[in-house]
Amino acid sequence: MTQIENSAATLHSGPPGSLLQGWISRSELARELGVCEETLRRWADARSGPAFVKAGRKILYRRSAVLEWLEALEVRAPLKPRARGRR
Repeated sequence: MTQIENSAATLHSGPPGSLLQGWISRSELARELGVCEETLRRWADARSGPAFVKAGRKILYRRSAVLEWLEALEVRAPLKPRARGRR
């Protein structure tokens, strides 16, 4: 289990089938990713971050959506450096 999966499970733990099981708060996601909440806000404004739900004043991220977003950002192979020199 990844760190995000572990933290999401403990953040909204409770009886199986609880309403918020599988969801993570903005502050918890920021802590897990090592970014500040303002960065997540900017990503949301630019529509470049993970999908979220706004329930009143609370922002929640589906754990599976965050994992999919991270996988989409994954770099498969390093870029090859350009050849330097004269043409």
